[in-house]
Amino acid sequence: MVGVKMAAPAAASIRDRQTVALKRMLNFNVPHVKNSTGEPVWKIWPRYHLSAAVCERAERHGNHSASDLRNQLYESYYLNFISAISRSKLEDIANAALAASAVTQVAKVFDQYLNFITLEDDMFVLCNQNKELVSYRAINRPDITDTEMETVMDTIVDSLFCFFVTLGAVPIIRCSRGTAAEMVAVKLDKKLRENLRDARNSLFTGDTLGAGQFSFQRPLLVLVDRNIDLATPLHHTWTYQALVHDVLDFHLNRVNLEESSGVENSPAGARPKRKNKKSYDLTPVDKFWQKHKGSPFPEVAESVQQELESYRAQEDEVKRLKSIMGLEGEDEGAISMLSDNTAKLTSAVSSLPELLEKKRLIDLHTNVATAVLEHIKARKLDVYFEYEEKIMSKTTLDKSLLDIISDPDAGTPEDKMRLFLIYYISAQQAPSEADLEQYKKALTDAGCNLNPLQYIKQWKAFAKMASAPASYGNTTTKPMGLLSRVMNTGSQFVMEGVKNLVLKQQNLPVTRILDNLMEMKSNPETDDYRYFDPKMLRGNDSSVPRNKNPFQEAIVFVVGGGNYIEYQNLVDYIKGKQGKHILYGCSELFNATQFIKQLSQLGQK
Repeated sequence: MVGVKMAAPAAASIRDRQTVALKRMLNFNVPHVKNSTGEPVWKIWPRYHLSAAVCERAERHGNHSASDLRNQLYESYYLNFISAISRSKLEDIANAALAASAVTQVAKVFDQYLNFITLEDDMFVLCNQNKELVSYRAINRPDITDTEMETVMDTIVDSLFCFFVTLGAVPIIRCSRGTAAEMVAVKLDKKLRENLRDARNSLFTGDTLGAGQFSFQRPLLVLVDRNIDLATPLHHTWTYQALVHDVLDFHLNRVNLEESSGVENSPAGARPKRKNKKSYDLTPVDKFWQKHKGSPFPEVAESVQQELESYRAQEDEVKRLKSIMGLEGEDEGAISMLSDNTAKLTSAVSSLPELLEKKRLIDLHTNVATAVLEHIKARKLDVYFEYEEKIMSKTTLDKSLLDIISDPDAGTPEDKMRLFLIYYISAQQAPSEADLEQYKKALTDAGCNLNPLQYIKQWKAFAKMASAPASYGNTTTKPMGLLSRVMNTGSQFVMEGVKNLVLKQQNLPVTRILDNLMEMKSNPETDDYRYFDPKMLRGNDSSVPRNKNPFQEAIVFVVGGGNYIEYQNLVDYIKGKQGKHILYGCSELFNATQFIKQLSQLGQK
């Protein structure tokens, strides 16, 4: 794999590295030179979304490459596979090229090792078209065969290997025993070790993408199994990004909203008006999103209001200057012609693009936050969040669980089931059969599907969790009165009736495990974690780390699925650790609705 040296390696994130690799590929796998006048010439491969030579899965699209060679569709081919293509598929392409007398047309074949998706500078997920293959349900199916499990594990390891090739670093691996995470660790250690054995062809030597953030000390890879904490993925949340993912259609950093097309009275019997659909990309270039995605929702509402007030003040200044110059109603082009008349007008004109962008982001976040608020109010999500926080932190409950489940105005059937499952998972002692029957009746009366509970009962019995449930800390949120600001951009956005809950930092189980291993703390929870060093000549079955110094960089990867609540908890944790860096990855990224569906499927009789 050919690499490039990066201008400012210390600041390079995994997103930067993947972007550099993709740009290099689009430049025919030659490092891009800024002063170059030549532009790559591409033809679009008609069957796929990606460019001509990008093959989404080597095993799947190697056959199509061979077919196109036989049909002589193109004059030259640069074949790029995001994972390493197998020897047999490579031979198929070679045979097809020979048969079609097209050997000279195959310019290059590259393994790109880009089989993962970076959603944030410090967050990634597996890249797999068949999400079900690596889902929590797939890994935990009681009827899964050894062969099927091997396929799942190989798929996860393939993506993780690609991740570390792109990162340019060989990690120290830690994992718990007797879990799917251990299976991944064993396979990944073997794959890394085999690659390092061949010094001439190793992907981790020479001029690689690895010169950068992780070059001075090897990173720690903590592989954890989703089953160590099933409560967090079900938890109602209170931070902006996690709420958007929980209650809206949010996928690959794009949120899709349905907006009412109007409130005009329709004639009797008329077909109802269609709702307008809008899509917004929530990306790093959105400064408001970057600043507030981890903030409690009421703070986001207040910040949008402040941004709106700031925008209106700037807009009023532009209008005032237009009035002074006698340009009421004129367009900005007319103003720019007179921009040299006054320093103030010049300043106002130069800020117009920035002002328009500010207005776009205000409209975006007003619409997104309004949609989130509608869910909070309709389902009383603030009540659920606060109650679940108290359950998980063993705080005294001020209301009966049965009362919330039985309240027809509090939440959907899914909200009630999520709440009860968190209670059941977190309980020091499982409820008696009589109490459980009473809860099940209340849940059934509320319209709940009991299949998820059936699975959680089996899981808890198997994991012997009844006597040692996961600990979620001892702090909780505090209600701080009501926030009743009004944000008016054509419609009201009122927080009245919604608790302004202020978050307090508490380490979730995954964060606590990371802290133990990253800081080299002795703790019964992690003392037995297995230790792998792929750079050692011989692998050893040991839980005793050779490295005694705390790690500066770590990657946490959750086998079985992750969520934004866990991600944000790690981000908050590392803020207090100067000079340290964390990346969060998972086999799939699901919200509570998607997770509870998988639990339901597992609980079916």
